[in-house]
Amino acid sequence: MRVRIEDVAKAAGVSMKTVSRVLNNEPTVKDETRARVQAVAKSMNYRPDPSARSLAGRKSYLVALLYDNPSANYLMEILMGVVEACQEYHYGLVVQPLNYHSPDFLQSVESLVSFSKLDGLILTPPITDSVALLDRLDTLCMPYSCVSPKHREGGIGVTLDEHDAVCDMIEYLVSLGHTRIAHIKGHPAHGGSEWRLAGYRSGLRRAGLRYQPELVIDGEFSFDSGVSAARQLLGLESPPTAIFAANDDMAAGAMSVAHSRGLSIPGDLSVCGFDNTPMSRQIFPALTTVHQPTQEMGRLATVELLKAIKDPASGQMLRMPYALQLRESTGPAPRR
Repeated sequence: MRVRIEDVAKAAGVSMKTVSRVLNNEPTVKDETRARVQAVAKSMNYRPDPSARSLAGRKSYLVALLYDNPSANYLMEILMGVVEACQEYHYGLVVQPLNYHSPDFLQSVESLVSFSKLDGLILTPPITDSVALLDRLDTLCMPYSCVSPKHREGGIGVTLDEHDAVCDMIEYLVSLGHTRIAHIKGHPAHGGSEWRLAGYRSGLRRAGLRYQPELVIDGEFSFDSGVSAARQLLGLESPPTAIFAANDDMAAGAMSVAHSRGLSIPGDLSVCGFDNTPMSRQIFPALTTVHQPTQEMGRLATVELLKAIKDPASGQMLRMPYALQLRESTGPAPRR
């Protein structure tokens, strides 16, 4: 038989309303009572009835994660955090791939919102930077939360100081003696690509190095685009001694090209990335990269969204910390 909320309330010695407050993470419950109710609910394997909950609260208790990102490593980290928050707050989740450049992009989102009766949306890059979509969601009064948006004022979600993070990485490469440092850019539709390029340029400027356009190649945040860009860079008459790629996938592509040409990493070429995805620790040599707490960013973006759904006056844009993860793919500049 299905365990009911009445059963949990009786076993915990509290009212059904108190059980409901605990399950909805409302703050107006004593810690001791909250812990007791949670323990009872877990021991009885209680699961809220989505239909009854929806009727009682006039909500669907369903949110959607929207994405159009070629990096499966990045997306999986975000997804794990989103799922964790949804489980904590007893929300259902729809995961929806979209084509950001499709002419019916807006209509696809509107159809999803209407058909699924969503309470809110979690947006990932580059969808976070679609002004037309954000304007439409505001018109529809649809709550949404952004992960790493280009425009950070007035919204809710999570962000990271990508400019300073990359600037620190370039300064680290310079400290190793590198003066010819290349950059593989991210997808032009991603706000993060602009922040990371700006950080690259600032890092060079702080070190007194000249920005050289031939050392900056467009990428798309994919392994294959990293391969293509690295072939161009390593084919230059005077190739770089270090490559900073705007994400780990492209950095891995650059390392693949270097290995295929018989170059030693980091003896002949230093390579570094951004994200600190699990792959960065699994390739050889292990990748130096910028750590952004991607899974935690997905979780907190979802928590801020759920706060805003409950109370439109709540929810904020959180700034997350970063750190350089220094590994074996970077070393002193080679003597030439």
